[in-house]
Amino acid sequence: MLKRNKKQKQMQDYVWRFHLLFNHEGDRPGGCCNSGPKGCWDASAPGPLDKVEQYRRREARKKASVEARLKAAIQSQLDGVRTGLSQLHNALNDVKDIQRSLADVSKDWRQGINTIESLKDVKDAVVRHSQLAAAVENLKNIFSVPEIVRETRDLIEQGALLQAHRKLMDLECSRDGLMYEQYRMDSGNTRDMSLIHSYFGSTQGLSDELAKQLWMVLQRSLVTVRRDPTLLVSVVRIIEREEKIDRRILDRKKQTSFVPPGRPKNWKENMFKILDKTVITRIEGTQADTRESDKMWLVRHLEIIRKYVLDDLIVAKNLMVQCFPPHYEIFRNLLSMYHQALTVRMQELASEELEANEIVSLLTWVLNTYTSTEMMGNVELAPEVDVSTLEPLLSPNVVSELLNTYMSTLTSNIIAWLRKALETDKKDWIKETEPEADQDGYYQTTLPAIVFQMFEQNLQVAAQISEDLKTKVLVLCLQQMNSFLSRYKEEAQLYKEEHLRNRQHPHCYVQYMIAIINNCQTFKESIVSLKRKYLKNEVEEGHGWDLDTIAKEGCSSLLEEVFLDLEQHLSELMTRKWLLGSNAVDIICVTVEDYFNDFAKIKKPYKKAHRRVVVEYLRAVMQKRISFRSPEERKEGAERMVREAEQLRFLFRKLASGFGEDADGYCDTIIAVAEVIKLTDPSLLYLEVSTLVSKYPDIRDDHIGALLALRGDASRDMKQTIIETLEQGPTQVNPNYVPIFREIIVPSLNVAKLLK
Repeated sequence: MLKRNKKQKQMQDYVWRFHLLFNHEGDRPGGCCNSGPKGCWDASAPGPLDKVEQYRRREARKKASVEARLKAAIQSQLDGVRTGLSQLHNALNDVKDIQRSLADVSKDWRQGINTIESLKDVKDAVVRHSQLAAAVENLKNIFSVPEIVRETRDLIEQGALLQAHRKLMDLECSRDGLMYEQYRMDSGNTRDMSLIHSYFGSTQGLSDELAKQLWMVLQRSLVTVRRDPTLLVSVVRIIEREEKIDRRILDRKKQTSFVPPGRPKNWKENMFKILDKTVITRIEGTQADTRESDKMWLVRHLEIIRKYVLDDLIVAKNLMVQCFPPHYEIFRNLLSMYHQALTVRMQELASEELEANEIVSLLTWVLNTYTSTEMMGNVELAPEVDVSTLEPLLSPNVVSELLNTYMSTLTSNIIAWLRKALETDKKDWIKETEPEADQDGYYQTTLPAIVFQMFEQNLQVAAQISEDLKTKVLVLCLQQMNSFLSRYKEEAQLYKEEHLRNRQHPHCYVQYMIAIINNCQTFKESIVSLKRKYLKNEVEEGHGWDLDTIAKEGCSSLLEEVFLDLEQHLSELMTRKWLLGSNAVDIICVTVEDYFNDFAKIKKPYKKAHRRVVVEYLRAVMQKRISFRSPEERKEGAERMVREAEQLRFLFRKLASGFGEDADGYCDTIIAVAEVIKLTDPSLLYLEVSTLVSKYPDIRDDHIGALLALRGDASRDMKQTIIETLEQGPTQVNPNYVPIFREIIVPSLNVAKLLK
């Protein structure tokens, strides 16, 4: 096959060379036109035959290379085949050896079956011997079981727990060894197993008694570790022994399926359960009072919890960790138990129907106290306790519900408190004694102090919980204050109306009305103070208008009270009696001075009192209560008006602090009117009236008519001419002028008569 391939390769080479040769000749430009095998050749032109030798050497090299590669490949394949054949031959020999060995084993096994059956009695004897050996080994313990039980019980009662546990371990070891041997011999023989179990029946009772003693020590572990840490260490050692026995028995169970009665005991797991129950009981047992017996029951309860938990954790961190193996992580587990117990307790408290102050106490404790340096953040617990990793005691939903309940309850309480405070203040208004005065002598009642002390207390409490709650409470207080001021305004109005029905009652009406006015100013100052203290971002003013309105209405009520007393004397002005010599203005001045001695107790001076006196005087001028009959009467009347204006000016200056501004300008109005009346030359009347109008541009036609009628010497045509001329003339109003005649109404009937 290789030779045939070689020949085929040689033939392909020859064909390729021949084809190459003739292709070159056919491409020659001067080549013969015949294409036969003996075609013409131009001997003078160089042909491809010159390179034949070169081609031959190159092809020879290629051929030698290919043949070398072929030989190497074939040799490699032959070596592999040779190796494979050798291995197959060896494998065949091994298979034959195995077959012979299996045949020998099969033959031996068939021969051994009869031998094994004949040794069954020997096997049974071996098992019995093993049991008897175990019995002999434990014979001493078996006969001394009752005595060991008594000794163990005595040791338990004496508190020698380690020694008691050692004897208990001996009893359990004897029992378990006998039961195991019986299980090996005949696992289905329940009668013998029950007999052994019954004989050692007291062992389980001793184990339970010992466990009870261990649990009692663990329940008092925080006390025991301070008084007798050795006892606690003994308990932990016993638990560790039992844990090792449990692990050994469970490992043997995987091989033999045998488990002694009462195993595994899991005393380590039970230990943590006992500690957990102890923590829960300690937390729940701190509530010594109820709401019925003590209004501060929750505050006391939470404070006791704080103290107990902090003390217990400090003891656990410093002492208990020394009594337990490190892998117990006793402090971390106790911390988790306390946290979980507190979580459950706080949720129980939150589910009760708490009052507003109790909700505040609970939330303050949960959100602030628990993580503060007074408790979990205490330096004595660091670094083992990281407050940032503690889960919240109450979920956000529960906290939100408590806050909503608190805000709802607080709203109701504030409304009730404000209503009660107002009712109490109203009772003071009808007292026969004057209200108290502050350090500056201003009348006041206790209402503002009571109201804002209540607001202050609630804001301080809310600030302990969170900034958000503090802002909500402040907004609530301001809202309720707005409603309260509306009621306050209504009550002040009713107080005034009640007084007007009987001006003899209340006896100190003026003084308490002044106190109400001053209260408004105090309210306003207190609201501003609260906002500055508790609100970072200043909110829009929303209460000043109500307070200013109440104060203004109160001042107006006081003025009405003054002028009710002056009404009789004001009616005497500009009458014939007045002209002949009346002391009406003297009485007016005395009365005003008397009232304004009380008005001086108003914090913010009311600036319209003097104006009202002048307006009433001018109103009397415009009422045509008198018409002067001669120049002498006009002169007398005008001079009297000037004297009374100066008398009023003196009074106003004397009471300047009560009026709050200079009142000279208003008195000058009376003098200006008197100059018109005093004029003796009627031809100059127009000029005098025009001067008056230029100074007081709010004078109307009816005012001029009434003034001319008061003179008594102006004819109808003169009146009409003066009025019409003044109407046509331009009037320039001083921008600082405060109208005064605008408030004076001239009766239309009188004006009509005057014009006639």
